[in-house]
Amino acid sequence: MRIRKKPWAEKEMQSNKTIIENPREFKGKWKELFGNDNPIHIEIGCGKGNFISEMSKKNPDINYIGIEREEKIIVSALKKSRELGVGENVKFFCEDVAECLEIFEVGEISRIYTNFADPWHRRKKWAKRRLTHKNFLNLYEQLFGENGGTLFMKTDNKVLFEFSLNEIADKGWRLHNISLDLHKSEYQGNVMTEYEKKFSEMGMPIYRLEGYYKCKVED
Repeated sequence: MRIRKKPWAEKEMQSNKTIIENPREFKGKWKELFGNDNPIHIEIGCGKGNFISEMSKKNPDINYIGIEREEKIIVSALKKSRELGVGENVKFFCEDVAECLEIFEVGEISRIYTNFADPWHRRKKWAKRRLTHKNFLNLYEQLFGENGGTLFMKTDNKVLFEFSLNEIADKGWRLHNISLDLHKSEYQGNVMTEYEKKFSEMGMPIYRLEGYYKCKVED
């Protein structure tokens, strides 16, 4: 498995125990893979992996799965997870999020993170590609199942943020912990992504929200 411009990538993909090569094999069996009944949280577009790796270390009683479409990106997340010394509660795989119902059983996921996703704002017709478009929210509802679940989102893009607020509200989900400038808010426990650190150092505001589908709003 060769990835250009990263001579170490092939070895990382082959030796890193957190990568799942055939995630469809574990549909309905993810808790068996993790070896426990802990909640499963996924990050769609895990980037270089700092966020999900740090979250897995802070919350050993939660299972985390990082999802990316391209190997050239996820290999950096694998490397980061190894360097940070993550435990057995984090896994990664390469797939398109649109295929998630082929990978997870209904009700198998309890939380979804979308951090600094592509805003797809240059053309109006691209709105359907946004990870908070109603079509994706419909998908998330199926992943959450009848027990419900939560969507946590962060972005530096105001257009995407306002779009997301409207889409989530239109679906009847409850919105909570809305922030127009996260790093100047009173929100506690924030774990930064690589993009977030870069943008905040540039003085850019970070937008954040929590969307709750059929479940109690957390404190």
